[in-house]
Amino acid sequence: MLFITIGVYGGDDLKKHQIAKVPEASGICYSVSRDSLFVANDEGKVYELTREGSRIRKVKLGKEYDLEGVACDDKAKLLYFAVEKSESILVVEMDSLKIIKEIKIDRAYQNQIVIKKDKKFGIEGITIVDGEIYLSNQSMRAYPNKDASIVFHVDIKKDQAKITRIINHGFVDVAGLSYYNSVLYMVSDKKNLLIKYDIKNQKTISTQKLPKFAQEGITFDNHGYIYFADDEGRVLQMEAKFFK
Repeated sequence: MLFITIGVYGGDDLKKHQIAKVPEASGICYSVSRDSLFVANDEGKVYELTREGSRIRKVKLGKEYDLEGVACDDKAKLLYFAVEKSESILVVEMDSLKIIKEIKIDRAYQNQIVIKKDKKFGIEGITIVDGEIYLSNQSMRAYPNKDASIVFHVDIKKDQAKITRIINHGFVDVAGLSYYNSVLYMVSDKKNLLIKYDIKNQKTISTQKLPKFAQEGITFDNHGYIYFADDEGRVLQMEAKFFK
C-alpha cells in the first residue's frame, strides 16, 4: 500500500480553501449538468452552491431526515441522499428539489446484519458507480462483525434496497465516498485519510494523509478541483492534482 503525506495543505491553510459555510455539512456531490455543488447537512437541509461557494438555494427536505451523504445522478437528474436515522435512501428531483420517495435499506447480507442500528456509527456515505448505488457504513469494526465498517452495493426494488455486494476495505470510519475517473475515493474521518480504491479488483491503490478536520464528504468537479464537506461547518476547495 502506498502512503503519501500531503504537506501542501496544513491546518492553517484550510482557512484559505474554505469557499462556503454550511452548518454540519455531511455530504457533497458535483453536478456536471448544473455545474454546481449539492451539500447535505444533518438537519435535513440541502444547499446548492456554485463552484466558488456562492449559495444558489437552500431547501429543507425535512427535520426528520438526518442526511449523511449525497450523490448526483446527472443522467436521471436525481439526487440520492443517505439517511442515517431511518437507514434509507432519499430520492430527490435535482431541479425542483422535491422528494420523490424514500427507500429503506435491508440491513442483512447473507443472513448477517451488517449495518448496526446505532446513532453514532450508522450509514454515512453514498456514491454512484457506473449507474449503481454504493453506500458506506461508518462503524469501527471489520466485517463480518455486526457493526462492520464497509462499503456496500444495493439493488433497489420498488421501495426497498437490498445489499448485494460487500467491499471489505479494511479501513475504519469511512464517512464519505466519491467515484471519479474509475476510482473509488473514501475519506476516513477518524484517521484523516483519503483512500484511493480499485473497486473492480477490491484493493487499495494508495492512501494520503489529510489535514485534521471533520471530513464528512468528498467530490470532484471537471475543472480540476476536489471538494470536502466538513462537519464543523465548512466546504473546502483544493486542487485535485495533489490528490491523484
